Amino acid sequence: MTSYLLAGGGTAGHVNPMLAIADEIRRRDASARIVMIGTKEGLESRLVPERGYDLHTIARLPFPRKPDARALRFISGWNKAVRDVQDVIADREVDVVIGVGGYAAAPAYVAARRSGVPVVVHEANAKPGLANRMAARWTKFVGVAFEGTCLPNARFVGMPLRPEIQSLDLTAAREQARELFGLAQDHPVLLVTGGSLGANRLNEAVAGALPALLRAGIHVLHITGEKASSAPGREPGYVALPYCDRMDLAFAAADLVLSRAGASTVSEISALGIPAVFVPYAVGNGEQRLNAQAAVDAHGALLVSDADLTTDWLTHHIIPVISSSRTLAKMGKAMASVGTRLGSELTVNLVEEALASRVTPAP
Repeated sequence: MTSYLLAGGGTAGHVNPMLAIADEIRRRDASARIVMIGTKEGLESRLVPERGYDLHTIARLPFPRKPDARALRFISGWNKAVRDVQDVIADREVDVVIGVGGYAAAPAYVAARRSGVPVVVHEANAKPGLANRMAARWTKFVGVAFEGTCLPNARFVGMPLRPEIQSLDLTAAREQARELFGLAQDHPVLLVTGGSLGANRLNEAVAGALPALLRAGIHVLHITGEKASSAPGREPGYVALPYCDRMDLAFAAADLVLSRAGASTVSEISALGIPAVFVPYAVGNGEQRLNAQAAVDAHGALLVSDADLTTDWLTHHIIPVISSSRTLAKMGKAMASVGTRLGSELTVNLVEEALASRVTPAP
């Protein structure tokens, strides 16, 4: 019986790939023992048990930026977190550690190295995080979701996708999807999403452009986010939801997507081959722009900066694109060329390589 430890979490962008990897492991080996390492504060504290996997939590340890009292507390907390993971590795007789980044991944990587257990790294963003940059120096089993990600030994495997996205047949699901959301079957549909919390810049620009979009015959499915500060009122052809738990059907309903450029969002849209307009989040280290770049370079998506996304920009760029079936077809084909639905499979292939590296052939 093989024992696997998966580490990471914090956001859906880390938790969903981790769960997809675990699901693929379980699909291949029903007897596999799987434990996950995360924090109490991250989404994994809810999503992992809901999926039926065992979660062991460790302290959330933001890396200190200054040599002060917090740095001393970090060292103490870090050592305890590493020991905690080492104990799990020993107790569960873990054969391989798989990390997806996030606060829980770094202690798991160090614990695995000290325990002599092989490490597999999956990096979801085009610009790698600190924990994965560290671990990639120690292992040759490094999978990345985007071509060109700068990590040692990086191999493109794509993003491990949620099962409902991986298996989605857009054409077959379209009629059902539009019925579910109350959208017309014979109008082009723009899907707008800024993530679970929403994106005020997107919401405000869509509110301003909505009259022009509706006059052009474009219907809008707008996932405003649970903390949205603004959204238009009800209009025929406009459907607003604070949250959507059927994103597979939201994608199936759409002819064009307007969204942020988080790694999971870009990977899901490109895997499905849906044309998009990406608006990278302005705060951060620029990873969202890099996430979208391959799709933009392939002419499957447009890119607009957060500051440039205005009502006028939307009116002058969205309407011509979504009104042309020929343009949408070309963009969709280009998007599909940079995406893959094989992320889970290719990542677990890498895990199996890591496991095989431990085996010494008989003389």
